[in-house]
Amino acid sequence: MLTFFVTDKEFLVRMVRLAGPIILQQLVMVLLGLIDMLMIGQLGDVAVAGVGLANQVFFLLFLLLFGISSGAAIFTAQYWGRRDVRRIRSVLGLGLLLSLTGGLAFTLVGLLLPTQVLGIYSTDPAVIATGEGYLRLVALGFIATAITYSYGGVLRSIEQVKLPMVISLLAVGVNTILNYGLIFGHFGLPALGVDGAAIATTGARWLECSLLLLAIYHRRLPLAARLSELFHWTAISLPQYFKTSLPVVLTEILWSLGVTTYHVVYARIGTEAIAAVNIALSIDRVMFVIFIGMAHAAAIMIGNQIGAGGRDRAMVYARRFLVLGPLVAVAVGALLMLIANPILGLYQVSDLTRGYAYRILVVIALLLAVRVSNMLLLIGVLRSGGDTRFGFFIDAGAIWVVGVPLAMMGAFVWHWPVYAVYLLVMAEEVVKLSLGLWRVFSQRWIHQLAVPA
Repeated sequence: MLTFFVTDKEFLVRMVRLAGPIILQQLVMVLLGLIDMLMIGQLGDVAVAGVGLANQVFFLLFLLLFGISSGAAIFTAQYWGRRDVRRIRSVLGLGLLLSLTGGLAFTLVGLLLPTQVLGIYSTDPAVIATGEGYLRLVALGFIATAITYSYGGVLRSIEQVKLPMVISLLAVGVNTILNYGLIFGHFGLPALGVDGAAIATTGARWLECSLLLLAIYHRRLPLAARLSELFHWTAISLPQYFKTSLPVVLTEILWSLGVTTYHVVYARIGTEAIAAVNIALSIDRVMFVIFIGMAHAAAIMIGNQIGAGGRDRAMVYARRFLVLGPLVAVAVGALLMLIANPILGLYQVSDLTRGYAYRILVVIALLLAVRVSNMLLLIGVLRSGGDTRFGFFIDAGAIWVVGVPLAMMGAFVWHWPVYAVYLLVMAEEVVKLSLGLWRVFSQRWIHQLAVPA
């Protein structure tokens, strides 16, 4: 099995070069996010639940922006295989416009309708009141997030992975320091509790956006385009762009609504249940960062090969990622089982919440290889090949046909505890894996999008 990888050192070196900075960026971000949750966790179950539910609104925006930037990156990765900078800038501009539109819509919802939105998730007045103030403040940073994701996604697709990493690390470091000061009243700052965490987050997002744009234009990177280049779209086929990108955006929208439905179900089980889910998933995000980096590296490497006409090489790369990912996941899952209890001991929450969180982490550890395979299949392989409609069928279909019905049955009909409901939800991952593997090995997922200029 080892010779499957080591005989192609170029593959390993390039994967590490691309995935490494992304992994480091994601690791620091989620570790600091975990630290932030630990800080908020000192305020009790209600604070954890309220902030967690408010962050579900940002999670919806994140997935929308991820869908838009992923759709753009399908093209820019293939165009970079041909070094077609003019079309890369056109795709960036179109993705930026769509992201700003989504960011503005979510800003208005967060500012004007926070109580109504949080009321969808929870019936606990204390949780809603806590989340409402937090959501209004973090919504002021949604536009900055839209700009950052647009440029950052395309930067990674053209193999510029270090710049967004460095800037993100700086921003999350500032965010964490401000969180510590504004939540608890250190460094001469007022103790604002949950609101302080929101102010720190918004400030860090605008800092990240500003630094990224300054660096791109100061260094004259390929994305340092004039407005006329960003919004001049005759260089690309708009029908082809939307035919390929729209399924990605719709996938993320429907998938995010499905995940939102899961959280509604968890919250209706009880405040301890949703607090446990928020804690467990914050730990899960730390363990998952390596696979996010691998998926992005796979998308870049496979997309570049397809754009350059290397269809056979793209298939070889796909197979290698689909073997390597689950192998690493087994090791990471075993590590998670070992460290789950010590980490949970750091949270000042009830024993019931801590017990629920531990059982959820056990489920996460046991099924990590399946989830990793699906991420590599859907984001690293199918999307890089432009096979977005089939990806939509797998991803959105599984969550709504399998996951959501099972979650509702488990919670409201069988009245199972939250960790058992979470296990039911994982059935969707098994369905996605079987369909995704069949599609990849059929080789019908490879589509040449970067036609010669």
